[in-house]
Amino acid sequence: MESMLSKLKSTVTKVTADVTSAVMGNPVTREFDVGRHIASGGNGLAWKIFNGTKKSTKQEVAVFVFDKKLIDKYQKFEKDQIIDSLKRGVQQLTRLRHPRLLTVQHPLEESRDCLAFCTEPVFASLANVLGNWENLPSSVSPDIKDYKLYDVETKYGLLQVSEGLSFLHSSVKMVHGNVTPENIILNKSGAWKIMGFDFCVSSTNPSEQEPKFPCKEWDPNLPSLCLPNPEYLAPEYILSVSCETASDMYSLGTVIYAVFNKGKPIFEVNKQDIYKSFSRQLDQLSRLGSSSLTNIPEEVREHVKLLLNVTPTVRPDADQMTKIPFFDDVGAVTLQYFDTLFQRDNLQKSQFFKGLPKVLPKLPKRVIVQRILPCLTSEFVNPDMVPFVLPNVLLIAEECTKEEYIKLILPDLGPVFKQQEPIQILLIFLQKMDLLLTKTPPDEIKNSVLPMVYRALEAPSIQIQELCLNIIPTFANLIDYPSMKNALIPRIKNACLQTSSLAVRVNSLVCLGKILEYLDKWFVLDDILPFLQQIPSKEPAVLMGILGIYKCTFTHKKLGITKEQLAGKVLPHLIPLSIENNLNLNQFNSFISVIKEMLNRLECEHKTKLEQLHIMQEQQKSLDIGNQMNPSEETKVTNVGSQQIDKVFNNIGADFLTGNEPENKEDGLQNKHKRVSLTLEEKQKLAKEQEQAQKLKSQQPLKPQVHTPVAPVKQTKDLTDTLMDNMSSLTSLSVSTPKVSASSTFTSVPSMGLGMMFSTPIDNTKRNMTNGLNANMGFQTSGFSVPVNTNQNFFSGPSTPGVTTMALGTPSTLPNFNAVSVPPAGTKPTQQRPTDMSALNNLFGPQKPKVSMNQLSQQKPNQWLNQFVPPQGSPGMSSSVMGTQMNMIGQPAFGMQANPFFNPQNFAQPPTTMTNSSSASNDLKDLFG
Repeated sequence: MESMLSKLKSTVTKVTADVTSAVMGNPVTREFDVGRHIASGGNGLAWKIFNGTKKSTKQEVAVFVFDKKLIDKYQKFEKDQIIDSLKRGVQQLTRLRHPRLLTVQHPLEESRDCLAFCTEPVFASLANVLGNWENLPSSVSPDIKDYKLYDVETKYGLLQVSEGLSFLHSSVKMVHGNVTPENIILNKSGAWKIMGFDFCVSSTNPSEQEPKFPCKEWDPNLPSLCLPNPEYLAPEYILSVSCETASDMYSLGTVIYAVFNKGKPIFEVNKQDIYKSFSRQLDQLSRLGSSSLTNIPEEVREHVKLLLNVTPTVRPDADQMTKIPFFDDVGAVTLQYFDTLFQRDNLQKSQFFKGLPKVLPKLPKRVIVQRILPCLTSEFVNPDMVPFVLPNVLLIAEECTKEEYIKLILPDLGPVFKQQEPIQILLIFLQKMDLLLTKTPPDEIKNSVLPMVYRALEAPSIQIQELCLNIIPTFANLIDYPSMKNALIPRIKNACLQTSSLAVRVNSLVCLGKILEYLDKWFVLDDILPFLQQIPSKEPAVLMGILGIYKCTFTHKKLGITKEQLAGKVLPHLIPLSIENNLNLNQFNSFISVIKEMLNRLECEHKTKLEQLHIMQEQQKSLDIGNQMNPSEETKVTNVGSQQIDKVFNNIGADFLTGNEPENKEDGLQNKHKRVSLTLEEKQKLAKEQEQAQKLKSQQPLKPQVHTPVAPVKQTKDLTDTLMDNMSSLTSLSVSTPKVSASSTFTSVPSMGLGMMFSTPIDNTKRNMTNGLNANMGFQTSGFSVPVNTNQNFFSGPSTPGVTTMALGTPSTLPNFNAVSVPPAGTKPTQQRPTDMSALNNLFGPQKPKVSMNQLSQQKPNQWLNQFVPPQGSPGMSSSVMGTQMNMIGQPAFGMQANPFFNPQNFAQPPTTMTNSSSASNDLKDLFG
């Protein structure tokens, strides 16, 4: 890879160096940019030919450069002779103007290193094409190396050279003097042009009928560039030192021979002994037979033999050569007519262009593209000729590749796309629309081609609209979908609705029906089908067109019509149309057939849908019945779990009130969860519980009774008998003595839920006063735990209740009356004997019947609440357990803030039975003296 890059770099560097060294400093470079070295030409192929462009106009040119380094080996006077000969030839060419002569666009310029001039664009010299690559780059261009002349090119090229010589001989009275393949140049279009007037000879008496041409004697001592090529020179130049117009015709004969023999001349000439060589050549020419001309076509063989005749007067002149049958070939005549096209009027041109499509298939593609196409496109400036020229241009475009079409044809078609007159231009484009859409780039289609189609649909001419509607389906697959949807379809619809021509309306419907397959389903359903209902015409042809669109949409695999559309829009539209009086029997049968197909499909699809819905409903019903008969395991487990938690909570509350220890229910709960199927009795019990729970939920929220506390009458009480009875019952209890508390304070025990504690310190004096005992009889209320539900009442769900406890210290002289507290979850409580609470009841107030938690849960809420709320008109709670404790201790006995049933705001505070500590002391003094 590196070697290839280095080779490419060296080649580019060498070419750049050659160009720079050859043209550097020449005035030609001021106006022209010199490009690549492409060919060589002129006498001895001494001129290098470069492609170039004019800086001001960007016009393409050919730059001929003669590098003076080629003549460094010569003496100075020889160099001057060579330079003078080259200058003479270029100056003479610049003065002459003819289609068969090379056109000079910038005259000769000389610098210290080179000579240079500019001409029309050039492909190569005939010598290069025939295989003589002298003075060419080391890497010959493949265009030249692989170039092969077609017969029509050869015929017409020789005809052009003959015409050029005829111009020189007849009009200019000049002998060229060096007609060789080196001096015949093929321009960019393939035309053969004459150059190399270095040795031309003008007539000394141009006004007379018989011109005389002076001739110089052959000087072998002159440099080769100062002498014509002897291999193509007539014998009289050397042998008789004379020349005339027939001498050029002999050179033409040798050129014809070389063209048909791969560039090889008919005679080899020894330049060292030129006279001997020409003498031998003269003998051969006198005995020249047809065997020596076998490679030359038979129809021109005799004319070539005449051209090579020794006697100049026998040779045909240039004008006679242009008229020989060999040049009557249809291709050569066609090319010749194009060269003289500017001389013809419109009528002659139109006749010629009409017959051209028959000739074009017989011509080689290169000839058509290089020679004919430029002549055709040049006629686009004449609007009257466009309808005659355009078919030929589009015919050539069919044979071109997409790249050639874009490069050579499309730029000239752009202005023609916008021409609206004459109307035939639009017709021709519509007929070749598939070609345009295939080879034209998408941007150009959107900007130039499709707007032309839109203009055709909107044209006032009915014939144009009909043709456009008939042609559109043939290239619809080549139109991009957005353009078809947003631009083409709306114009077709407008043409159908707005026209007064029945043919245009019917063709619009037919066109829509043919391009349905290129549209998507929803566009057809939402745009095309509603449009059919807007058509006002009721002619049978229009109705059948509407029916055709419906049928195509209905039966097409990609499209189709939904049953909703069928029932709501299509059938309500088709059925009234089917009974139009204009329809004949066959047309009516067509309508009825399509309607029946639609109804059958509608029935089938909707029936299938209803059957599926029925099956789904039956399945849903069976599932609902199963769910009612077999409730889910999760529901059952939840319900059973809720009941078990309620039972455990109720048992804990009953144990607290009765003093019994709670039993472990965990095993029972696990067994309940494991059981999946329930017996009938269990189901009945579960249903009753659910009914009971539902009733409880539907009841109004509990409201505590409002009562007005009545202040008790202050009277002296005899406490002696009561205290003595209480003390005797306390001492009779056989319980273990608890550990003495370190401080006479209320201590707090950790609770199960809401941590509500009493930790207010009380001194001994105050405690003795409130207890109604002296200091020696210190008494401390035993601690007990009261479970209180912080979240909900006892009838709520299975949420774990929080428990608030109140602990009271116990003196060392009294037994411990701590109630059994609830053990932590997961631990099995120790079996102990229930503690008798009767002594405490006797101590703090009148005894009340014990009510267990289970009994409370079975009572109504109001009855349960009445166990704690005194009746209306009672003397308050001072005589109850809670009232006694609040009066004696000064703190609430239960955690009333934790449970809604014990909210202090719901109860009126009972009056204090002991107004102050002094009154209590006086009572004690009276009692004990």
